Amino acid sequence: MRLALIVGIDYYEHIDQLYGCVNDAHSVKNVLDRHADGSVNFDCHLMTAVSADTMISRSSLKDTAEKLCATQADIALFYFAGHGYVDATGGYLLCSDATRGDEGLSLNDILVFANKSKAKNKIIILDSCHSGFAGSFSGNSELTSLAAGVTVLTASSEEQYASEENGRGVFTTLLVDALSGSAANLTGSISPGSVYAHIDQSLGGWEQRPVFKTNVQEFISLRNIQPAIALNDLRLITTFFPSPGFEFDLDPTFEPEMKGRDADMPPPDVTNTKQFAVLQKYNRLNLLVPVDCEHMWNAAMESKSCKLTALGEHYRRLVEKNRI
Repeated sequence: MRLALIVGIDYYEHIDQLYGCVNDAHSVKNVLDRHADGSVNFDCHLMTAVSADTMISRSSLKDTAEKLCATQADIALFYFAGHGYVDATGGYLLCSDATRGDEGLSLNDILVFANKSKAKNKIIILDSCHSGFAGSFSGNSELTSLAAGVTVLTASSEEQYASEENGRGVFTTLLVDALSGSAANLTGSISPGSVYAHIDQSLGGWEQRPVFKTNVQEFISLRNIQPAIALNDLRLITTFFPSPGFEFDLDPTFEPEMKGRDADMPPPDVTNTKQFAVLQKYNRLNLLVPVDCEHMWNAAMESKSCKLTALGEHYRRLVEKNRI
């Protein structure tokens, strides 16, 4: 069971309104609802505040967040987009009824819920100003570190504001982009770590800096997309390259086209051309490179070889250890 509480607050009774948080919450829900193949992913509970009729109080958000963390889900994910506040006493997520910053839901409360949760994996994603305070454990004796299985990803550091652009949060735009496939590995899996890497690389040094904190033994997949290469083809990597540094020899029989052949060259071999098609897929995915020439066509026609890149060696080891 994978559960997600997704919160977006635009409406505030006493402080400045926001305009992109509800849209961001809907975008996150839409991408987490299902995997790319249409199969069910997260069971999402959406809370949005766009007017006085739909306002979200501090008590209702606290109760719902606590309920999420009280489950024994495989993944309990909490996403919040709205105003954030930090002072000497701690960090806060502001709800519709807040009259001042420190009346929001305490980030320490969220972290206590997560640390005490029986859910296997607890993921906190915050798109709010000063959200990097989460996980700093200031002023709370109950919190000295993240418990096992807890991951925190925030839009900005404790001192920074979270930006909006074109009516959407910059951080959440990149988050949705990552979950849509930009952060996927070759097997189509998207982990919290790869999401952070995508966001971190997309933001410049002068912009808001995301914060990532985790205490997990291994990353879980937040969403799956179509793999960049068929897994059966990827698993052939150890057949082609049985040991580190191995070079796979090619010759003209691997190239399926007759164009460009000298008269004394042997014709294409069906078995070899099928293997060559897989090797070319590896090449396009930066898993291998031809040796001493620029293109795979040249490597075949000139009877040269190809070898794995560092990335290719990584996936060769994964296949060798039955991890793919």
